[in-house]
Amino acid sequence: MKYERFDDLPVWQAASDLGRRVYGLGETRPLRRHRSLRDQIERAALSVSNNIAEGFERGTTNELLSFLYIARGSAGETRSILLLMERIEGFSDLKSEISNLKSLAESISRQLRGWSQHLQDTPIRRQRHLNAKTRQVEQARRDRDEFLKELQTITQRP
Repeated sequence: MKYERFDDLPVWQAASDLGRRVYGLGETRPLRRHRSLRDQIERAALSVSNNIAEGFERGTTNELLSFLYIARGSAGETRSILLLMERIEGFSDLKSEISNLKSLAESISRQLRGWSQHLQDTPIRRQRHLNAKTRQVEQARRDRDEFLKELQTITQRP
């Protein structure tokens, strides 16, 4: 499936949901008392979806990969803060929500890792959004590779 807009991406939607839910968590009494912790987790969670969006809007695979790595790092930072919150006594009433948010952040991280791996395995390294000329070049390369494979099969026959 080819996505035309970043907000159609399932991983962006999950990251947006993470940000929304973290902001909701920030409205709870324990986090209102810990302003710096609240600020840090909100910025980290917001960074996930923003970096996915920014990378998607860039023109090259390498730029997209860079932003996906940053987004993945922000998902890890969000999860790290949630793990810390589990260890702070005043957050015990939020145990279930914290656990759900940790799972969501981990899921996003796995999705980003999979997408990054797929991008690294693709032969297209420069322009992500192919124009007519790059499409022709890619098709010619595939045709050549297929021809060489057939030729090798024919020449190996007894």
